[in-house]
Amino acid sequence: MTDTTLAAGTCEPCRGGIPPMGRAEAEALLPQVPGWTLTFDPDHLVRTVRFPDFIQAQDFAVKVGGVCEEQGHHADIAYGWGYCTVTFWTHKIDGLHRNDFTMAAKVNALLPP
Repeated sequence: MTDTTLAAGTCEPCRGGIPPMGRAEAEALLPQVPGWTLTFDPDHLVRTVRFPDFIQAQDFAVKVGGVCEEQGHHADIAYGWGYCTVTFWTHKIDGLHRNDFTMAAKVNALLPP
Protein backbone atom coordinates (compact mmCIF):
# COMPACT_ATOMS: atom_id res chain seq x y z
CA MET A 1 0.00 0.00 0.00
CA THR A 2 1.30 3.43 -0.91
CA ASP A 3 1.86 5.76 2.01
CA THR A 4 -0.60 8.61 1.47
CA THR A 5 1.64 10.87 3.55
CA LEU A 6 4.46 10.45 1.03
CA ALA A 7 2.16 10.85 -1.97
CA ALA A 8 0.60 13.99 -0.48
CA GLY A 9 3.98 15.55 0.31
CA THR A 10 5.93 18.00 -1.76
CA CYS A 11 9.61 18.01 -2.57
CA GLU A 12 11.78 20.34 -0.57
CA PRO A 13 14.64 21.92 -2.49
CA CYS A 14 17.88 20.11 -1.77
CA ARG A 15 20.81 22.49 -1.75
CA GLY A 16 23.44 19.79 -1.44
CA GLY A 17 26.05 19.62 1.27
CA ILE A 18 24.06 17.04 3.23
CA PRO A 19 24.81 13.34 3.32
CA PRO A 20 22.56 11.00 1.35
CA MET A 21 20.04 8.90 3.23
CA GLY A 22 21.55 5.84 4.85
CA ARG A 23 20.76 2.41 3.45
CA ALA A 24 18.82 1.34 6.57
CA GLU A 25 16.54 4.39 6.36
CA ALA A 26 15.96 3.79 2.64
CA GLU A 27 15.09 0.15 3.27
CA ALA A 28 12.68 1.22 6.03
CA LEU A 29 10.83 3.55 3.61
CA LEU A 30 10.80 1.07 0.71
CA PRO A 31 7.63 -0.81 1.83
CA GLN A 32 5.76 2.50 1.55
CA VAL A 33 6.40 2.59 -2.21
CA PRO A 34 5.38 -0.83 -3.54
CA GLY A 35 6.98 -1.91 -6.80
CA TRP A 36 10.18 0.10 -6.28
CA THR A 37 13.62 -1.37 -5.66
CA LEU A 38 16.91 0.02 -4.42
CA THR A 39 20.13 -0.15 -6.39
CA PHE A 40 23.61 0.06 -4.89
CA ASP A 41 26.61 2.35 -5.13
CA PRO A 42 25.18 4.96 -5.27
CA ASP A 43 21.68 4.18 -4.09
CA HIS A 44 18.89 4.86 -6.55
CA LEU A 45 15.17 4.11 -6.41
CA VAL A 46 13.92 2.28 -9.54
CA ARG A 47 10.63 0.96 -10.88
CA THR A 48 9.72 -0.58 -14.22
CA VAL A 49 6.04 -0.56 -15.11
CA ARG A 50 4.75 -2.85 -17.89
CA PHE A 51 2.14 -1.81 -20.46
CA PRO A 52 0.38 -3.64 -23.29
CA ASP A 53 1.80 -1.35 -25.97
CA PHE A 54 4.11 1.54 -26.80
CA ILE A 55 1.60 4.39 -26.61
CA GLN A 56 0.52 3.57 -23.05
CA ALA A 57 4.16 3.41 -21.94
CA GLN A 58 4.81 6.76 -23.62
CA ASP A 59 1.70 8.33 -22.08
CA PHE A 60 2.83 7.17 -18.63
CA ALA A 61 6.33 8.58 -19.20
CA VAL A 62 4.78 11.95 -20.09
CA LYS A 63 2.62 11.90 -16.94
CA VAL A 64 5.67 11.08 -14.81
CA GLY A 65 7.55 13.93 -16.47
CA GLY A 66 4.72 16.32 -15.67
CA VAL A 67 4.74 15.41 -11.98
CA CYS A 68 8.54 15.75 -11.92
CA GLU A 69 8.39 19.21 -13.45
CA GLU A 70 5.60 20.26 -11.07
CA GLN A 71 7.66 19.13 -8.05
CA GLY A 72 11.02 20.35 -9.35
CA HIS A 73 12.51 16.89 -8.75
CA HIS A 74 13.38 15.12 -11.96
CA ALA A 75 13.64 11.41 -12.70
CA ASP A 76 15.53 9.53 -15.32
CA ILE A 77 12.79 8.05 -17.49
CA ALA A 78 13.32 5.34 -20.12
CA TYR A 79 10.48 3.82 -22.10
CA GLY A 80 9.86 1.64 -25.10
CA TRP A 81 7.36 -0.87 -26.34
CA GLY A 82 5.53 -2.14 -23.27
CA TYR A 83 7.63 -0.63 -20.48
CA CYS A 84 8.56 2.55 -18.65
CA THR A 85 11.45 2.60 -16.18
CA VAL A 86 11.66 5.48 -13.71
CA THR A 87 14.75 6.15 -11.61
CA PHE A 88 15.01 8.64 -8.76
CA TRP A 89 17.96 9.88 -6.76
CA THR A 90 18.99 13.31 -5.60
CA HIS A 91 21.72 14.45 -7.94
CA LYS A 92 23.13 17.15 -5.63
CA ILE A 93 23.97 14.59 -2.96
CA ASP A 94 24.51 11.63 -5.35
CA GLY A 95 22.21 9.43 -3.32
CA LEU A 96 18.76 9.15 -1.84
CA HIS A 97 16.72 11.76 0.03
CA ARG A 98 13.15 11.58 1.34
CA ASN A 99 12.15 13.57 -1.77
CA ASP A 100 12.92 10.51 -3.89
CA PHE A 101 10.43 8.44 -1.91
CA THR A 102 7.85 11.22 -2.12
CA MET A 103 8.25 11.19 -5.90
CA ALA A 104 8.05 7.38 -6.05
CA ALA A 105 4.73 7.56 -4.15
CA LYS A 106 3.48 10.23 -6.57
CA VAL A 107 4.41 8.02 -9.53
CA ASN A 108 2.58 5.08 -7.93
CA ALA A 109 -0.50 7.31 -7.59
CA LEU A 110 -0.49 7.73 -11.40
CA LEU A 111 -1.09 4.01 -11.88
CA PRO A 112 -4.61 2.64 -12.16
CA PRO A 113 -5.92 0.92 -9.01
